[in-house]
Amino acid sequence: MAGKCGACGPGYPSPLEAMKGPREQLLYLPCIYRNTGIDIPDFLATVDVDPNSPHYCQVIHRLPMPNVGDELHHSGWNACSSCYGDPTKARNLLVLPSLISSRIYIVDVGSDPRAPKLHKVVEAEELSRKGNAAFPHTSHCLGSGEILISCLGDAAGNGKGTFILLDGETFQVKGNWETGGRIPALGYDFWYQPRQQVLLSTEWGVPGILAQGFRPRDVEQGHYGRHINVWDWSSRSLLQEIDLGKGSIPLEIRFLHDPSASQGFVGCALSGEIQRFYKTPEGNWAAEKVIQVPSKKVQGWLLPDMPGLITDILISLDDRFLYFSNWIHGDVRQYDISDPKNPRLVGQVFLGGSISKGGAVTVLEDRELQDQPEPCVIQGKKIPGGPQMLQLSLDGRRLYVSTSLFSAWDRQFYPELIREGSVLLQLDVDTEKGGLAVNPTFLVDFGKEPGGPVLAHEMRYPGGDCTSDIWL
Repeated sequence: MAGKCGACGPGYPSPLEAMKGPREQLLYLPCIYRNTGIDIPDFLATVDVDPNSPHYCQVIHRLPMPNVGDELHHSGWNACSSCYGDPTKARNLLVLPSLISSRIYIVDVGSDPRAPKLHKVVEAEELSRKGNAAFPHTSHCLGSGEILISCLGDAAGNGKGTFILLDGETFQVKGNWETGGRIPALGYDFWYQPRQQVLLSTEWGVPGILAQGFRPRDVEQGHYGRHINVWDWSSRSLLQEIDLGKGSIPLEIRFLHDPSASQGFVGCALSGEIQRFYKTPEGNWAAEKVIQVPSKKVQGWLLPDMPGLITDILISLDDRFLYFSNWIHGDVRQYDISDPKNPRLVGQVFLGGSISKGGAVTVLEDRELQDQPEPCVIQGKKIPGGPQMLQLSLDGRRLYVSTSLFSAWDRQFYPELIREGSVLLQLDVDTEKGGLAVNPTFLVDFGKEPGGPVLAHEMRYPGGDCTSDIWL
């Protein structure tokens, strides 16, 4: 299986070694029917992305979940480069939390990578009973073999920035990761850095509120997040809350891949900022704005000021480039971060979005563009929605992009996504000078699914999507 290192264990010894790994041939995508009007279970799609295959750009397998209404979302691995060196471990099971039902599905992708099968279901009741936790989001494997998962709240829909631990063999819930004391009011994504003895987590919003759709007044009333939460890795206690400002809504957070790095980036969805976080000489943590995506003055939209809505970010394995998506504006950006304090824009493409010419929105004032972008058309199809989830190939030359954020928000902001389904696209990356270009030969259209149009979310590929790995 790709990604295994002989008798060494899963993953790679370093991020730079991971860049030399094999080209991806398959991608796994959670596909969501919740809020589409189609009352059937979500499924995990296996997509062939081998350009030499006769099934290139086709869904070659669908693994339906046993329940309806899960809202599959992010996913993670049972083992990754944090377990490198342990030959008893293998990256052969995909951990697939459900954001709404709070179930966690464990999927066997090792027995037959082209046809995954369900291995185990962790029921919501177990999360609630053992950890008073619900709405699981981000999953990371630990060097101990355990699985750490962040949660947005409790079973009643209240916000709660808690974590649960799964046993890496039985996948039973062992309880909460945190040891007590203060717990943040909200949760979302996280990243840990063992050499810095720290875990950093972010905040989306109160799950019972955001699940109904986005309302600006909920931001004003404090139902959405504004902090990076700093945890001590050893004591598992909350040390610090870094306030990024009201209405910031920090979502995806990434350390640099260098295992000794003491800095990284977080994307603030609503404020349109990329903040660099870093360890200070005094030993605490701080953040500073290094990128600002200006809002646009518009008419014909929810608000007169339209944010970019930064929803996903990632960093290349050599720590040279930062990528992020503006789901509402519709662009994907590439920044050279050789100097992390001064990112430099080197690539940008528009893939749909809300400001394309011919749409309902008129841009009245734009501090970046001279004109509204043309609609994105690939193989004769006008791309619905906007760019959202990102996944980078090991060598950094291919950036995959999907278009669903969260079904209630998809339905609100991009009703055409509900009618037409998501797409999966590929951007070709210039890894020398920087630059992004749409690959015109690559299009996976989830509007043509046998069960009806479906929303496709995050991407993983067997053994190798090491931009989510952590090195000890």
